[in-house]
Amino acid sequence: MNANSSAGKLRNVDSNPCIEESDGSQRCLDAYNYDKTMCSAYFLKYKNCRKYWHSVMLQRRREGVKPDMPTAQEREEMLGALGGKPY
Repeated sequence: MNANSSAGKLRNVDSNPCIEESDGSQRCLDAYNYDKTMCSAYFLKYKNCRKYWHSVMLQRRREGVKPDMPTAQEREEMLGALGGKPY
């Protein structure tokens, strides 16, 4: 896989459920001159997002649901039913 297709996948809202959290971490790092100690809350939110959607993906895989990762639209509906993000 070349770097362009890898980067494209990371920015694809259907395959990456945590773009918003990732962008927040990056903006924080930019704002605080890459002082990671200032951005721990953003990193935790991103980590929790990844953990949550990874567990959803594994559950769907076990149940034979395709695609493994819910689409952006499906995720929005799932989060709406939960009353917001659980992370």
